[in-house]
Amino acid sequence: MKLKEICWALESWAPLEYQESYDNSRLLYGSANKEISKALVSLDVTQPIVEEAIQKKAELIIAHHPLIFGGLKSLTGKNDAERALILAIQNDIAIYALHTNLDNISSGVNAEIGRRLGIQDGSILAPKKGHLKKLVVFVPTEASQDLSKALWAAGAGELGAYDQCSFRVEGIGSFRGSENSNPTIGSVGKREEVQENRLEFLVESAKLSGVLKAMFKHHPYEEVAHEIYTIENKHQDLGSGMYGNLAAAVPVEEFLEKVKNTFGGVVRYTKPHKEMVQKIAWCGGSGSFLLAQAKSLGADVFLSSDFKYHHFFEADNEILIADIGHYENEQFTIDLIAEHLRKKFPNFAVLLTENSTNPINYL
Repeated sequence: MKLKEICWALESWAPLEYQESYDNSRLLYGSANKEISKALVSLDVTQPIVEEAIQKKAELIIAHHPLIFGGLKSLTGKNDAERALILAIQNDIAIYALHTNLDNISSGVNAEIGRRLGIQDGSILAPKKGHLKKLVVFVPTEASQDLSKALWAAGAGELGAYDQCSFRVEGIGSFRGSENSNPTIGSVGKREEVQENRLEFLVESAKLSGVLKAMFKHHPYEEVAHEIYTIENKHQDLGSGMYGNLAAAVPVEEFLEKVKNTFGGVVRYTKPHKEMVQKIAWCGGSGSFLLAQAKSLGADVFLSSDFKYHHFFEADNEILIADIGHYENEQFTIDLIAEHLRKKFPNFAVLLTENSTNPINYL
């Protein structure tokens, strides 16, 4: 299949506009029209990963962390990242990264961590603003249902666990077509009044272009009267970190042992402030910036990585901080990506790397 089909499958799941401003999630190298028969999935792109792709005849590497992150001003092979990129270019191996956009969706990195912890009903810890729009469109009453169905199919009207959400108000619309018009209702030069509905839909910003395309295609009028508003509501299915409850409270030591056995590495943690824990908050990657939110929600534990020495003091006997390591808390992301692609393309070869890209060793 073509590379652009794989990109579409990934970006429909984790839209690029959901990445953080500092990130570089996208197709980093390769022609969108390149034929791909096999992909290798890894957490990072290193020289050994590219060598593995060459050995396994994979034409594409899909990684969580972008190989090109800051401004690339030269390509001389002075570090592993540049050597990996040069080797990929020489062997025409495409590279795709989906990083914080996959972190921020409710079915992404944090959902996988929650599943591994035994939490199935996780909620977003810090929902984001600015990613929701309200679409208002005016349509003849008799065409309202057909237009609504078309917009729902394109992704409008989704609200948490609900879909096909909308609001309708009846009224009278008026218009007069000029000599250059071709009105669906009425005659050129004559003012018309029509029974219309004002339809309102909540639309995710990432889906807006597709919804508008459906609106123009299925609306009966030559000119479509519509309005788009940015709303300040938080998107409850988009944001940083997650929280949820274990099926039952467990002793602190039992929970930490489960974390250690599940994620490996080394667990650094603060002094337990209670004997039993049940409400857990977590964040894949570096999540210390979410500690205040975890405390405000009354979480017993906040699990993430890359905490600095002074961050641990901020637990302040109100929460247990568990730092399990950056690689450790994101390692299962490759399984998540592979599972998504295998469901989308059952006959497409998706391989998981056999190399660990963790730069840290433990005694």
